[in-house]
Amino acid sequence: HKMAAAGAEAAAAVSEEEEQKRLLEGDPESGGDSDDEGDSESSGDGEDEEKENEAEIQRLEEQLSINAFDYNCHLDLIKLLRQEGELVKLRRARQKMSELFPLTEEIWLDWLKDEIKMASESSEREKVYELFERAVKDYICPEIWLEYAQYSIGGIGQEGGIERVRSIFERALTAVGLHVTKGTALWEAYREFENAILETAQPAPGSVPLPEQQQMLCSQLEKIHTLFRRQLGIPLLDMEASFAEYEEWSEDPIPETIIKNYKKALQQLEKYKPYEEALLSAETPKLAEYQAYIDFEMKAGDPARIQLIYERALAENCLVPDLWARYNQYLDRQLKVKELVLSAHDRAVRNCPWTVGLWIRYLLAMERHSIDHCTVSEIFEKALNAGFIQATDYVEIWQAYLDYLRRRVDFTQDSSKELEELRSAFARAVEYLKQEVEERFSESGDPSCTIMQNWARVEARLCNNMQKARELWDNIMTKGNAKYANMWLEYYNLERAHGDTQHCRKALHRAVQCTSDYPEHVCEVLLTLERIEGTLEDWDAAVQKTENRLARVNEQRAKAAEKEAALAKLEEEKAEQRKQSRAEKKASKKAKKNRAGDKRKAEDDDEGEWGQEEEGKKQPSKRHKGDGDVLPTEEEMEVETGLFGRSAPEKPEQPPNQKEKASTSRKEIPKVLHDSSKDNVTVFVSNLAYTMAEPQVKLRGLFESCGEVAEVRPVFSNKGTFRGYCYVEFKEEKSALQALGLDRKVVEGRPMFVSPCIDKNKNPDFKVFRYSTTLEKHKLFISGLPFSCTKEELEEVCKAHGNVKDIRLVTNRAGKPKGLAYVEYENEAQASQAVLKMDGLTIKEHVIKVAISNPPLRRPPEKPEAGRASQFAAPRQLYGARGKGRTQLSMMPRALQRQNHPVAKAENGMVQNSPATSSGPPEEPKKMSNADFARMLLKE
Repeated sequence: HKMAAAGAEAAAAVSEEEEQKRLLEGDPESGGDSDDEGDSESSGDGEDEEKENEAEIQRLEEQLSINAFDYNCHLDLIKLLRQEGELVKLRRARQKMSELFPLTEEIWLDWLKDEIKMASESSEREKVYELFERAVKDYICPEIWLEYAQYSIGGIGQEGGIERVRSIFERALTAVGLHVTKGTALWEAYREFENAILETAQPAPGSVPLPEQQQMLCSQLEKIHTLFRRQLGIPLLDMEASFAEYEEWSEDPIPETIIKNYKKALQQLEKYKPYEEALLSAETPKLAEYQAYIDFEMKAGDPARIQLIYERALAENCLVPDLWARYNQYLDRQLKVKELVLSAHDRAVRNCPWTVGLWIRYLLAMERHSIDHCTVSEIFEKALNAGFIQATDYVEIWQAYLDYLRRRVDFTQDSSKELEELRSAFARAVEYLKQEVEERFSESGDPSCTIMQNWARVEARLCNNMQKARELWDNIMTKGNAKYANMWLEYYNLERAHGDTQHCRKALHRAVQCTSDYPEHVCEVLLTLERIEGTLEDWDAAVQKTENRLARVNEQRAKAAEKEAALAKLEEEKAEQRKQSRAEKKASKKAKKNRAGDKRKAEDDDEGEWGQEEEGKKQPSKRHKGDGDVLPTEEEMEVETGLFGRSAPEKPEQPPNQKEKASTSRKEIPKVLHDSSKDNVTVFVSNLAYTMAEPQVKLRGLFESCGEVAEVRPVFSNKGTFRGYCYVEFKEEKSALQALGLDRKVVEGRPMFVSPCIDKNKNPDFKVFRYSTTLEKHKLFISGLPFSCTKEELEEVCKAHGNVKDIRLVTNRAGKPKGLAYVEYENEAQASQAVLKMDGLTIKEHVIKVAISNPPLRRPPEKPEAGRASQFAAPRQLYGARGKGRTQLSMMPRALQRQNHPVAKAENGMVQNSPATSSGPPEEPKKMSNADFARMLLKE
């Protein structure tokens, strides 16, 4: 009766499935009656939405036809097709995605549930079984196994249905029955199924069971006993409840051996609990917690449990190549079960196709387990199309495949099919690197021609074909390798072992002529050869050739040394000139400050009376900045110093109040000195806001978190304003090192720069730039970000693709964003997956570009003279005696301002260089002031 009831329930479920199928397909008959008015109101919106979805579906299909490996595009297409009820297209889309990628547990469950709804006939149920078989191979997921087992119960009425259900349950227990937290559900489902079978086998009330029925009852009871005993011997959560259930169910006392095994499993469970609790409390991806769990299981040494914990870790970290590599290595070296090993390798390369090491291990595993050659070749072709991110990756995969082909060849035969295939593969590899790889990466990835070298070794050593080896080496040398001594010596050693002395001599003569890195070494090898095997004529020729070559080399080196010495001397001279120029500017600036009051008084007397100034006290001409400020040039400051600082015997007295004020100002702003002996405990802080109030107090509070601060020395200008930088001295060196961690911290809206105190005169190559300028596979470079995007918003987007270790938004010196960012992931796999999924993503209506961080080569630092020349190309102008007069315009015509004669004539003759500038380079002519120009006009 119960079996019949189950059949009726299954029929009802089928009818319900048909109804859901009609709903999924959008059958109008499946809907209830609705008023025409409501339909007319919603029909327009529905049609528009349907058209938009169709257009989006077409766009996604076109995009996948261009790039079939766009993971997110597959997901979006499947979602839209499911929403539209396009069953045929939906199946096809899921099929294509499953061929390229292992599907996650959620994607498989959605697919399986959709197919289950529409599988009414036995043939359709078989297709669902096949789909389940594919699903359980991608990852070991308890939920999928449980769904599989429960679905199989629906086919119990078919021939062999009960045995099929038991088989699926047993496979499920083998796969995930040891799962500490999720294994219990499978055990209980299996017991419930056997209990249902037991109930159907019970005789009718009041009847006497036949011997066959009694035997069946006993057999079924034993099955349930066995399930309880197996489960209680495994450390699983809620073991106590299972033991209590067994006590209640069993009519006989529980055997002592079962109780002993149960207590032992309880003790083991206590050891597993800390690791399970760590996994429950940890955030994705939980790599550290899983690695600790794996190490624990490896010490215990149970292969089944080791395999399970690896599978659990990979289900949540399927894009971590290192984890796959460790798992595959364990299977290769310990279990060595063909099906397990090859399945794991296949899943590894499907999850991380960009990792060349996984493909190489896969090829080796197939060779170990004697997989047929056609299959190995197919896997290699897939590897070539996997899209590696470096040119060298293609060299490695080709080398692994060529090694495999070489091991297939029987070199005792003069010719064979395998040998021809090997030679053909070598030629194809060379052409592939030259065409495909070089076109994509602008390099072949094999500058030393290692593949051609190996080909030459195979021809010379294994095929005795030295002529072919020479042709290959001749090709190698024409690819820019002739200048390297090690390349010539490699060829020489091959000739020495498998060639003849004549070709050895010829190779060394060419090496002496062409080598530029270590010519002495190849010369020595040539002389050694002739000393052992050569004739007198050979020896004389070798000596003459090596002497001539080394003479040319020494001559070139001497010229290079002279040139370098001349450049060094020139740099020293220019450094001395710059030092002298700075001293003169400093003296000029000081003298100008001292006569500021005198100039102001003199200019007041001259106002409106052109041409009445005393001879010898000419005002310097002035140049105008864009905002109207009138500023003197550096040369004018030097002339003024000569005129007023040393030449003027009578200096007008400065007003007392100005004297007092200037004196007070200088006393209030002492010069900040730095003791270089304390560099190790001092940091240099810059890019601070000029408007910072009490910088000493604020910075002390900021840096005290790093350690005890000995002194904060802010630097002020002569006017008493903060210049935006300071020195922070600590008591201990470790505090200074810790303070460097505050670099780029935002203080009052600007990123604060913190760097070590380094004397650049002693360490000219020291760089403060602390970020890598080379390829970083675990870090992304993102451009096109909206300026309003915050670090938290970007992290929210990025953490969906892996564990984000750090995010750096690039800003200018004022702290304003530049729309760029660097995102560091835990490993290169996560970064690679993030590139695939995030490139072209839209954030706040901005389409971002995402790539692996590979900054362009930084330009070499300019030579000191060039750097200093650019620095003084437009010297910083100082304010004149009248300050920042906004309405003062130059009356000098531009034609006169641009004169550039070597010597300028003043009204009374030649202008002599002042003593301060006589030793330096010739100074530019003194430019005419407004008063000079007025006097010239009046005279004309």
